[in-house]
Amino acid sequence: MADPRSVVVIGGTSGIGLELARHFTENGDDVVLTGRDPGRAAAVAKELDGSARGVGLDLTHLDAIGPALTDVGSVDSLVLAAVDRDENTAREYTTASALRLTTLKLVGYTEVVHVLLPRMTADAAVVVFGGLAKDRPYPGSTTVSTVNGGVMGMVHTLAVELAPIRVNAIHPAIVGDSPYWSRKPPEALEALRSRTPTGRLATMADVVDAVAFLLRNPSVNGVNLNVDGGWLLR
Repeated sequence: MADPRSVVVIGGTSGIGLELARHFTENGDDVVLTGRDPGRAAAVAKELDGSARGVGLDLTHLDAIGPALTDVGSVDSLVLAAVDRDENTAREYTTASALRLTTLKLVGYTEVVHVLLPRMTADAAVVVFGGLAKDRPYPGSTTVSTVNGGVMGMVHTLAVELAPIRVNAIHPAIVGDSPYWSRKPPEALEALRSRTPTGRLATMADVVDAVAFLLRNPSVNGVNLNVDGGWLLR
């Protein structure tokens, strides 16, 4: 078994972020997970096996990011998985929710990197979460598509600025068993599944495996990896 690594999962109290935190704790790594609610972050960390620790952190409260992460030690792996849902159209535009999502991902993610950079090891790796709305927009994805497109540029510039630390992004398609999508009507999921060449939707386990690969492989850098079963081909 490989030596334990120190892993920080930003947005690790639910959904894919929680599955990532679970994966790394079960792997024997030292995990710090964050969530907006400090109490929930602590409770989730306690439920996981291993040495997980929960930290309260809201990425839209930019001045609080540094203080919240003060006690984090050296970092081998950083996963920026915190998300927010924003269903915004140009005709009915809500600036408050648009600003929250834009701040959370494009500024909050980068501020976390800024704060933790002095503690990152020489062979550290970062994975940033985007999404396929950047390529296949839908009604209401005005902000989501724009921000996930911005994640692509963020990954490229950070890979150059942080070298030799590696930075990659993952862009999942519809994750059928995630808390958000599993609540959708079965017929809606079947319509999406039928358009996917593999005949199946991505799962949270698929995404976890892809993130682990991006963190592990020393020659993968500056990559925006789609996890979609070929969905964009149809």
